[in-house]
Amino acid sequence: MTKRPLAGRDVAPVGLGCMNVAWAYGTAPSRDEAVALFRHALDAGCDHFDTANIYGMGVSEEILGEAIMSRRDDFLLATKTGILLDGERRGIDCTPQSITASLDASLKRLGTDHVDLFYMHRFDPDTPIADSVGAMVRAIEAGKIRHYGVSEWSSAHIREAHAVHPMAAIQTEYSLWTRNVELGVLETTRELSIALVAFSPVGRGALTGAIASPGAFPANDIRRSMPRFLPENWPDNLELVRQLAALAAEAGMTAAQLALAWVLAQGPHLHAIPGTGSVVHFDENHAANNLPVTAEVLSRAGALINQETVSGHRYSPAMNASIDTEDF
Repeated sequence: MTKRPLAGRDVAPVGLGCMNVAWAYGTAPSRDEAVALFRHALDAGCDHFDTANIYGMGVSEEILGEAIMSRRDDFLLATKTGILLDGERRGIDCTPQSITASLDASLKRLGTDHVDLFYMHRFDPDTPIADSVGAMVRAIEAGKIRHYGVSEWSSAHIREAHAVHPMAAIQTEYSLWTRNVELGVLETTRELSIALVAFSPVGRGALTGAIASPGAFPANDIRRSMPRFLPENWPDNLELVRQLAALAAEAGMTAAQLALAWVLAQGPHLHAIPGTGSVVHFDENHAANNLPVTAEVLSRAGALINQETVSGHRYSPAMNASIDTEDF
């Protein structure tokens, strides 16, 4: 496994997104199952765990604290702030006071005195960037965080924040079927030597080939409102996924592994954090750290599934309104 630099240390390029154990995709695993997953992942060599204060309203952070914080030096810990949830109401707050209070609450839930990488989860248009970054710098000076980053920010705002104080990472959605970063953020991260951490690198499960009918999603699954999973778009997208799975089989891997390999091939500064609540799926994703893939197979995958061939936007109009990243 060739590790890649992120927030001051070298880590496996495929880490673990920790949302699924607490929120978003229907029924979450039990707490015991989630604890076992995190411990299994750490034992398997996963050394990048990414969570957020909103994942289960702190539940994901609490489980991480219980499961693996006794081995704090063995992994990079990332969490996030900035999104406010109150029932169906959703907002963004990256004011200095909110950042500071949120960080302190996260540290308490996690059971640690510092976070390696602390992200502003969304861009707050009502707070000056210098003020938000100033709060991050003060947290660094206090030893509460090692580095800061941002998630779903545009190239222009990334550059503005980086000029105030250098950031370590940008986290945004990036996969074969979501290419928004190619409109500017990807080049910005290359130019400024900032790591790019791709969330949902297997298309929220779609690119695994395991979803036959989104209509079977539970009522609390956030994908039910995402356009690509709706009846008018899913049949066309499913056909693309079936072709991806066939291509992956030819190459001796799974569709998910090929999707992860494609993301990592977009630059040596790329990382991927697929999420799962399953030990089996974790092992499948983690194995992508060591699978060789030819340039020809990667090129065919990229030509098969991309912004031009996929049907539907990644988010509903209401959700997309909160995203700062450049859009097609």
